Amino acid sequence: MKTLRLVLGDQLDPNHHWFSDVRAETIYVLMEVRQETDYTLHHAQKLIAIFAAMRRFASLLRDAGHRVHYIEIDDPLNRQAIPANLDSVAELHGAACIEYLLPDEWRVDQQLSAYAAAANVPVRAVDTGHFHTTRDEVGHVLGTGRSWIMDRFYRSIRVRHRVLLDAEGRPAGGQWSYDAENRQAWPGSPAEPADWRPHHDHRALWQQIVAAGVRSFGEPSAGDFRWPVDRAEALACLDAFIRDALPFFAQFQDAMHGSARRLFHSMLSFALNVKMLNPREVVARAEHAYRSGAAPLAAVEGFIRQILGWREFVRGVYWARMPGYENSNAFGHRRPLPHWFWDGRTRMACMSHALRQSLEDAHAHHILRLMVIGNFALLAGLDPHEVHEWYLGVYIDAFEWVEMPNTLGMSQYADGGAMATKPYVSSAAYIHRMSNYCKGCAYDRNARTGARACPFNALYWDFFDRHRGVLQHNNRLGMVYRQLARFDDEALEAIRMQADSVVRNIESL
Repeated sequence: MKTLRLVLGDQLDPNHHWFSDVRAETIYVLMEVRQETDYTLHHAQKLIAIFAAMRRFASLLRDAGHRVHYIEIDDPLNRQAIPANLDSVAELHGAACIEYLLPDEWRVDQQLSAYAAAANVPVRAVDTGHFHTTRDEVGHVLGTGRSWIMDRFYRSIRVRHRVLLDAEGRPAGGQWSYDAENRQAWPGSPAEPADWRPHHDHRALWQQIVAAGVRSFGEPSAGDFRWPVDRAEALACLDAFIRDALPFFAQFQDAMHGSARRLFHSMLSFALNVKMLNPREVVARAEHAYRSGAAPLAAVEGFIRQILGWREFVRGVYWARMPGYENSNAFGHRRPLPHWFWDGRTRMACMSHALRQSLEDAHAHHILRLMVIGNFALLAGLDPHEVHEWYLGVYIDAFEWVEMPNTLGMSQYADGGAMATKPYVSSAAYIHRMSNYCKGCAYDRNARTGARACPFNALYWDFFDRHRGVLQHNNRLGMVYRQLARFDDEALEAIRMQADSVVRNIESL
């Protein structure tokens, strides 16, 4: 009685209970399929990383004695879709049943649920056991209100899992969050740590992907590929982050700098999202650094909040709001992405740096994603679905369950405030305060109007002017609207005309 067990490309957890026993009648199936390479346009490094990690995982399973059926992207028998390949592999091996790990993306979950309902053999879903919470837990904790706030959910998860608590069950240090202490610009010291990620040569794999006809964009960097492809490498990256960067992480987590791409960010999101690392061990390692005196509480709490709080929260939002969340567009924005989203060729120094880094590295830290790229996209009225598809494709750690709420909800406020208390937008003042981008930029950060005025400035005030009806009663935006009220009619009209000129000439910014 042979059993097929499907392992998807973001389910590469060697510690899952499936792999605790070696059974001759169990065959693990991994497949590289056009269904997954083509549902959106992906960055080259994302394709390489997932395929390389899948192949390494299959090799490790075989080394451990497991039977593996692996389908490469150019296999002539590859049907290029998960259900069709499962049918052919089941027939080949005479499988009596099929099991699969629960997918994290709604579209694949629906596909496999439908497959299970129609299959000629029993098909069973098994939980990955990866997350601290269930799919529907955010909804149970936060209720049925229109708007959900992450903080209450984060506190409940901290308490249940006893993370960063004192002996009486209170938050370590007396506070649940130290976010207010973690908003410093980086002055150039302490020095950015050396890149701790491994080196790989994936040129042969990249040639195979290209020859198979898979489309992509971005710099492949296949000859010196810097992303981990197995658990051992991911653990080494975790060790280096805890040792070299965590002590300074939160202090500079919102900082941006033209000569520092990583600063003190962990670069662990890809390894976490394909499940080479378990969030429990990452949280435990960070907490141990605090308990042992290796990192300050504010740094550790800020890092843990991203994983135990925000990561689990956005997953809950995703499963509660799907299907249909992908079409969110509260402001009715329809403007297409300008061409320079695909090459970084804009005179705005902050946007150029953030876009070029994304295209070259398949990565940018969260403030570049939110307060530079996402900020401009929202102020300029770019179509949120196009923005979502760009984010989903460009970032190596972007899987729909985590990327879609972050983009549509947090970045673009396209859900009308279902998961963010206000739109996260700013003028040039914030970008100048948190970075060195404005120095030497072609645009003047202090000017709202005129040929050299920074586009962020007029766009910022015009955004709040245009959306008064929706936003002026938001209690977190009272100061913004008090400032807007100080503009006389002439100044406000000049801002509107400047903003209109910016968006009409958006391709040449």
